[in-house]
Amino acid sequence: MNDDTFVGRLAGPPETAVLGVIVPVPEPWAALLVDWRTKVGDPQATLVPPHVTLLPPTEVPVGDRAAIGEHLEAVAAAHPPFDMHLSGTGTFRPVSDVVFVAVARGIGNCELLADDVRRGPLARSLSFPYHPHVTVAHDVAPDMQELVYHGLQDLSAEFRVEHFTEFEQTTAGGWAVAREYRLTGPEH
Repeated sequence: MNDDTFVGRLAGPPETAVLGVIVPVPEPWAALLVDWRTKVGDPQATLVPPHVTLLPPTEVPVGDRAAIGEHLEAVAAAHPPFDMHLSGTGTFRPVSDVVFVAVARGIGNCELLADDVRRGPLARSLSFPYHPHVTVAHDVAPDMQELVYHGLQDLSAEFRVEHFTEFEQTTAGGWAVAREYRLTGPEH
């Protein structure tokens, strides 16, 4: 093997990107949830903004980005804005060491959006059934899981969802906004 060829391939642009699609949690609740995630020692606290996942981290070919953008535009154009209510806490234990804030209103909207997002160029299966939620602790000590579970059990956050956001994972492991897609579909 020619060493120059090998070095050139390493220095070239990446062939894949890791994308995620989310419904972001707005302020003032986003800052509150980041504070709680930080308080319980979650290493993802400052890397992952508070959100409801529509598409979990998914590796895609960089060459598919235009088709992915067109697909997400079509999804956004088919879905209307909706009201979301986050209320109380839940956990996936013992299956997964996750504590979350529950989606009390907007579950069906998130399910329909997620189903449509995970079609076409973003088609993929999931490891677990889709369950819209906002993670507030992941893989932290059991006592910290209990602290956030009880500390946020009375949380009530209501807001209008008018867009979803495509994120791309950075080389540092954080997430950067790639694009927002405004929901413009007709009311059902």
